[in-house]
Formats: sequence, C-alpha cells, structure tokens
Amino acid sequence: MTETTDIYGALQRYWGYEQFRPLQEKIVRSLIGGHDTCVVMPTGGGKSLCYQLPAALLGRTAIVISPLIALMQDQVAQLSQMGVPAVFLNSTIAESEQSRIVREAQEGKHRLLYISPERLVRPDTIQWLKKTPLSFFVIDEAHCISEWGHDFRPEYRQLKSLRKDFPHVPIAAFTASATRHVRHDIVEQLQLRNAQKYIASFRRPNLRYIVRQSNYKTQGEMLLRTLRRHEDESVIVYSPTIKRVGETVLFLKENGISALPYHGRMDAAERQASQNRWMANDARVLVGTIAFGLGINKPNVRAVIHLSLPKSVEQYYQEAGRAGRDGLPADCVLLWQNKDVGLLAHFIGQVSDPAEKERAWRRYHAIRAFVDAKSCRHLGICAHFGETPKWKSCNACDVCGCEMAWLDAAPERKSKKRSRRSADSQMRGPRDAEGMILANILRDWRRSEAERQGVPAFVILYDSTIDNICATRPGSLEALRRIAGIGERKAARYGERIIGMVGSASSAAKLASSGVLGEGAKMTRQLLKEGRSFDEAAKIRQVTEGTIIETAAKLIEDGQLSFREEWLDPARRKLIDEQCGRLGTERLRPLKDALPSDITYDEIRLVAAEFRRRASKPKPAQAAG
Repeated sequence: MTETTDIYGALQRYWGYEQFRPLQEKIVRSLIGGHDTCVVMPTGGGKSLCYQLPAALLGRTAIVISPLIALMQDQVAQLSQMGVPAVFLNSTIAESEQSRIVREAQEGKHRLLYISPERLVRPDTIQWLKKTPLSFFVIDEAHCISEWGHDFRPEYRQLKSLRKDFPHVPIAAFTASATRHVRHDIVEQLQLRNAQKYIASFRRPNLRYIVRQSNYKTQGEMLLRTLRRHEDESVIVYSPTIKRVGETVLFLKENGISALPYHGRMDAAERQASQNRWMANDARVLVGTIAFGLGINKPNVRAVIHLSLPKSVEQYYQEAGRAGRDGLPADCVLLWQNKDVGLLAHFIGQVSDPAEKERAWRRYHAIRAFVDAKSCRHLGICAHFGETPKWKSCNACDVCGCEMAWLDAAPERKSKKRSRRSADSQMRGPRDAEGMILANILRDWRRSEAERQGVPAFVILYDSTIDNICATRPGSLEALRRIAGIGERKAARYGERIIGMVGSASSAAKLASSGVLGEGAKMTRQLLKEGRSFDEAAKIRQVTEGTIIETAAKLIEDGQLSFREEWLDPARRKLIDEQCGRLGTERLRPLKDALPSDITYDEIRLVAAEFRRRASKPKPAQAAG
C-alpha cells in the first residue's frame, strides 16, 4: 500500500471525506516526512486535520500543546468518535487518572495527547515524555509565542526549550492569524530547522464583512436587525466590557431575544454552563467579552457581531472568523463608536514598556485604517497579513456592495410578529416535507445522544452532514458511508439508527400527505392509548423515541390522539401553552428561547400540536342579539 493510499484511506476511514482542502495534503505529507513545519491557516480551514491525520498514521504519540481546556476536550471527543485514540492531560483530571494517562502514553497507546504549555515545560513532564515514543510536537495558537502578536503569552516563550530537550522530534507550529513579522518570530523562537512553511489565503469568501460607525441609539437598532436576520441561528456578540455584557443581555431580553452572558467575573462553573448551553443550541445568542471564543469549535455560527472597535486587525480577524466554519454564508458585523477610539488610546497610554507601547500603537493605527477604508474589506485583511491577491473586489463586504437592505431597514416596532429568516438560511437544508421531517428527527436524536455522552452536538454529527443525509436519504450502510463526515466508526456506531430514521421520516411524510394512518402510526396510537410510555413504544416499534413523539404530535394535531396528563407536568404544560399563544407555533426555536432551559423540544412539540388542534376548531356561532 502506497503512502498516498494510506493518506486518502485514513481521510475516508476516519473523517469520511474523499478530498483534502487546499494545502492540507501538503502539510500532512510534511509531518509524515518528519519535517519542522509552520502553518498559517484561517479558522475553518481545517488545521486540526493537518496534524491529526499524520498522528493517526505514524503509530507513535503526537503531543499537541494548547492553552485551551475546552478545545482539548472537544477535539478528543471528536477523535474518539472517529476511532482515533486521543486523550488530554489537564487540571480537571484526578491525579490517579493522570497517572494512568502518563503510563499509557509511555506504552504508546495514544496517537494524540493534548497538554497545556505550562504543564509541558514542567521538569516531571519532560522526564516522562523522554520515555514516550513521540511522532512530533504541535504548537497550537503559535502566534502566542511572539511579542509582536496580538495575544502574546509569556508561558509560550518557554516552549523554545523543546528543541534542546527533544532535538530529534519534529515541531509543527499552527496559527490562524500571524503577520509576516510574527511568522518569522515563531520560527526563530521555536528554533524550527529548515521549516516547511504553508501560508493559506486569508480570504474567507463565505464571510460578509460589514463595518458601520454607530452611536448608542443606532447601535442597538442595528444589533436587533442583525439578530432578527439570523432569528433561528447561532450568534456571538462581542462586548467591550463586563458591564456592557450585562446591559446587552438585558436589552435583548427586553426585545424578546434570549441571550447568555460570558465574562471573566463569572465563576468557572457559570461560564462553562453558558458555553455548554450555547454549544448545545439550548440558547442561540451568547454575549461575551474577548474572554469567550478562543478555541471554540462550533461550525454553524451564522453571525459574529462586535459592539466596539477591536484592539487589532488580528483580534478582529480571529474573533470574526468564528463565524461560518462550516463554509456556509455568515455575517461579520462591526458596529463601532467614536468613544471606542478614546478608550483604546487610554489603555495604550497606560502601557509602561516603550516597545510594547509602540506595538500597541501600530495595532491601533492598523485597525483604524481597516474601519476607515473605502476599499474592499477582504482585500484589506489579506494585505495586513502580507498577502497580495490578484482580485480587487470581493462582493462580500459593505464596500464592495453585498446585500445589506436588512441592516438599513427602518427600525422595527416591538410586536408578536416574528421576522422572516435570512435568505441564506432559507436556501440551506431540505425543502420538501420528508426532508424537513428527517432533519427534525436527526437533530432531536443528535441532541439526545450528545446529552447522553456529555459532548457538544456537532461532535455527533455536523449540521452539514445532517443536510447531506436529508438530501441523499441513504437506505444502506454503503450509501451512508459515501456521505461526507461519516467515517467508518460513525457508520458502524450510528448507521443502523440513521437508516432507521430515514425510513421513519419517509413513512411519516407519506402519512402526512395522504391523511390516512399508516400501520406504524396506528401501532403508535394504540400503544400510547394503552398507557405505554414513549420509550416503551419506541422499543416495541424498534424506532427512536423522537420518531414516536413526532408521530404522537401529528396524531394530536389531527385529533386522533388525546394529550395524556402523565406526559407532562401541568405547570410546564401551561407555561409552554402560554408561549405558544404569544409567539405562535410556526417554529419551535423561538419558543425554546423564551422558555426555561430545562423544557425540551419534545415537550414543546407535543404542547404546540395540542395548541394547533384547538386553534383549528371552528368557534361556535354567537346568537343574534
């Protein structure tokens, strides 16, 4: 078997992809070849695959140095789903568990081990790593090693000792945002030898950059318009201060939009709870300071909104880049005010070190030039990072004329009417009844499976993978394996269930279109009338509980099944019913946002069905007076 076959075989086997993205294959070959490597690749470009795939093939352990516990946990969860042995070592793990991980690493049982920079340079860590069969080191967020970078971290400077302690182990540096000066500094600090450098384009064509100068009043109006454009979708709002986080969350609540806070004065458990709820799609809007987001791997963020001027182009590029990691269109809206300029200047004035003050002023002038520019935003970002594109216009920024009528519309008055979803949102995903039913069934199952395993929903299946399943509707494991994002391990683990859900959606769609009960629906109705629980009915019918609830909701709405009291606590049922009356039942997400977080979509679906049944009943005629 040739090396090429191994590489492409691993890509298909673990990730479920047939082709690499630009530069990925070259980087993979560089690491397999044992070369020091420096990679600059934008967020969403597929950096992690570039070192995860070689690690899976080389048969030894790759050490990934990352400052982010959340990123370690998410990546290890994803790798485990794919069948690649991976672990992380950090302060959240008990001492006995840490000892076991170290012992297994020395025995060569892991392909990837994630560790923080502080722990890596400890003498005891160096000691046991020297007894471990290593393939290479990966320095993630490598720009943190450079004082010229926008996020310098002193602990990263200690990583230069890797070359001395492990002279024969290759080192690979990865970052999403590094200017030419920072790239040179990375190579020098890590003492990379004849490093193979791979610099991807900094252009993210699916992102729309929109920059608007605003004031206190207009900023709030434009924030609401942007959130209503992305009504049912995940959004990050970056606020300049902790105080503004609280004010913004309250402002959104007053305007009917549920949002979660995230900032440094919340205790760790509160921050983690906000992040987990947002990652699990229990809440769609997260308002945070710059403390939020580094290493967050949520592919379906449809908008990132900044409520102040970032301190650098690099910071803005990295934070805005958390939108659209799935490659679908997303909006990056920067709403800055004149007072931001004075605030940045004030903070720079407090810097005592002359060299650092000079760097801060350079960053300040660069971000001012970016927001004041009358030329293409994508072009400005590329030029800042040393790229010289041949194109002059992107058609995906406010300067080049991307569609922005939604932002310039007259202010909306508060009402019960829900604004329509964005055109891009309407264009994505299944459009027919069967596809819509299947998408709902798959997302409900994914949510339940993610909760059961304690991982983010995207770790189970990406939204794009669900869309592909809905588009192709595979009827066999062989057909399912051909879908991007379904590797061998996921096909083996979830394949039969997914194929069963495809069949259930088809049956439900036929039932809905014919108006006649199929055998499955008749059986479900009979089982529920007998007093069986949803779980019991699912096991008897050998389908998912979500399929049973979907069918029950249809039967309730059609008046063929009565809502049973034991299904739901009366107080919860009343609360959901009240929100149905206030917001309508056309979509469930607005209801979920408005209700307490512990109320599930399944509960909402059942009550909404009963609400629609009541609403469809003709009102009795009034006697003539």
